[in-house]
Amino acid sequence: MTKSFQARAAAASLLLSVSAFAFSNPAFAQDNTEFMDEIIVTGSPLARSVDEAITGVSILSGDELSDRLASTIGETLKSEPGISSTFFGAGASRPILRGQGGDRVRVLTNGIGSIDASSASPDHAVAVEPAQAERIEVLRGAALLRYGSSGAGGVVNVMDGRIPNSLPDGIADASIRVGASSVDNGFETAASFDTALGSNFVLHLDGTFKESENYDIPGFAESARLRAEEAAEHDDDHDDDHDDDHDDEHEHEDEEEAFGTLPNSQTKSHSVTGGLSYVGDWGFIGFAVHDFSADYGVPGHGHEHGEEDHDEDHDEDEDHDDEHGHEDEEEGEEDVTIGLDQTRVDMNGSIALSGMFEALQIFGGYADYTHTEFEGPGVVGTVFTNEGYELRSELIQRENNGWKAAYGAQLRVRDFAAIGEEAFVPPTETRQIGLYTFHQKEVGDLHLEGAARYESTRQESTTTNDEQTFNLFSLSAGGDYHLTDALRVGGSVFRTERAPSTEELFSNGPHLATEQFELGDPNLGKEVATGFEAAIRHREDGHFITANLFYTDYDDYIFEAETGAEEDGLPVFQFTAADATFRGFELQGGIDIGEWNGFTVKADALGEYVRAKTSTGNLPRIPPLSVLGGIEAVSDNLSLRAEVDHSASQKDVAEFETGTDSYTLTNAFATWSVPSAQGVKLSLSVLNIFDVDARQHTSFLKDLAPLPGRNVRVSVRASF
Repeated sequence: MTKSFQARAAAASLLLSVSAFAFSNPAFAQDNTEFMDEIIVTGSPLARSVDEAITGVSILSGDELSDRLASTIGETLKSEPGISSTFFGAGASRPILRGQGGDRVRVLTNGIGSIDASSASPDHAVAVEPAQAERIEVLRGAALLRYGSSGAGGVVNVMDGRIPNSLPDGIADASIRVGASSVDNGFETAASFDTALGSNFVLHLDGTFKESENYDIPGFAESARLRAEEAAEHDDDHDDDHDDDHDDEHEHEDEEEAFGTLPNSQTKSHSVTGGLSYVGDWGFIGFAVHDFSADYGVPGHGHEHGEEDHDEDHDEDEDHDDEHGHEDEEEGEEDVTIGLDQTRVDMNGSIALSGMFEALQIFGGYADYTHTEFEGPGVVGTVFTNEGYELRSELIQRENNGWKAAYGAQLRVRDFAAIGEEAFVPPTETRQIGLYTFHQKEVGDLHLEGAARYESTRQESTTTNDEQTFNLFSLSAGGDYHLTDALRVGGSVFRTERAPSTEELFSNGPHLATEQFELGDPNLGKEVATGFEAAIRHREDGHFITANLFYTDYDDYIFEAETGAEEDGLPVFQFTAADATFRGFELQGGIDIGEWNGFTVKADALGEYVRAKTSTGNLPRIPPLSVLGGIEAVSDNLSLRAEVDHSASQKDVAEFETGTDSYTLTNAFATWSVPSAQGVKLSLSVLNIFDVDARQHTSFLKDLAPLPGRNVRVSVRASF
């Protein structure tokens, strides 16, 4: 371990010692509710528990969330069933659900969209801070009926408590977390505080800070496949050119190839939030203001300057060219870094009603977002801006003879612009209006659900005044049945429609982050999906098993296809539409093994698979089969876990796409609850214990940026 990491680990340990005295008698209530009985607040407005859900759902909270916590939301969630990530280095990673990403997966903060530029490109970070999350809910499959057509592949909802909906148990509730990591000399801290102001008001304050250096990798940054290709190209060049200077130059490049540490993978971010709620017998209403800033490197990418001038100088003056060329060699390529800032205002409330309706729920969010790509220190390349707001209101119908219902309306507006040489998308405006309804009916042991949504989406390019309007209608229905007290079967069918995004319609320019020249198609129509999901759940004392099987058939599925042409030295990718199918499964189970020396020993495992292809071939960057198995030993104060995470090789690739090798990661976790200080926990984890070279097939950077190597993390949490 480096001295920097040791110092940060020592700081975390010191805080633990202080916390043990300061918080020795906290009024902190532990939640003993079983996971399967947790209520889902995302998805339908008619809340149900995880065990009652008829589609794939995951909830991450408590110790499990702390163990999985990463700098990005994608990496935090990728161990959950059916979830992978875009992984664009340590600074940017978005969730992929069942092979779907981009505009088909909505990332929410407390029920309202992230209002950033993350869906436009995988190198754009999500303006969500996982370190502040109290709970993360993931709904796989068609979750667009409540949140809009950009949730066609699923929804991720990060809940951080910035708008309190209840009074603190005592005078105040507070928590603090400090952590350090060895692989990147990382340090992070997060704190939150809720206090009652009088008898009805609640004040919320929170803040986070994170910083990390370039992270360690097991070997070369470039994959063995890419290095072999480059060596073959060099051999061909050598056969045509026997110039010794050329050989010396190539050998110099080999010597400088990144090894052991991934260049330009550093990150730094901070956030601060203030919220105020009024809580009464009739419900609550509250507001919050949040400011988030992040700066991070984009590994595997640099921008070269001066090449054309260099060629002109060569024609005019060879001596000057030698001098200028030497400067280009040292300074011609600059690291690309990204700085983003978002100021956001949120509103949330729930008001109890009498008569036919029992409650009115309101959600709202406004954000002003700026994302700047720097081509060198202080050199501004492209600036992305997104100013937008989203409003949603829902009436919850009172239960009547087993029938419950909800009716909602949504308004979403987005003013998006990209300015600069690499602005692959023109300034656009999006307006979305949606009306939806959900219904549930209990008939003995049979539970039935149905939902419908109408949506009008208008996409406009403000530079060309090209405007497209889409009227969309989506339906879903499903149910489940208790065969026995322990066994339930269920499923759902759906027909949903999605409007193409502004990027899919209007892109026209170089996108260096993905090394593509992107072309949209303003003639694209709506995307129609018809499919089903089946689920079976068996749960008894000592064991459980859950299986989800899904199949979706798309008419005019929109995706980027490589054309084989080149523009500005980049391969051309054209947004196009073709019929496609997605099918796969998620299987998860666990069993209590027994008691050993005061520990309860349990084992669990999960497997996931998705197969996606169009009528003309495979779709790109689809995650391969993966399995994860773990064993836990839990006592009153100590929790231990070891797990193996295997990702199979991916050979079902699209045209021009390369395959990815399999890898197996081994991880270990330990959490100690300090007996003398209730609410204080010390965690230690070791990730990628055997320092394996692992590359995610879903990442554009899979041949340029492997996952981090062996990583020792420590953290201390205190709640009071």
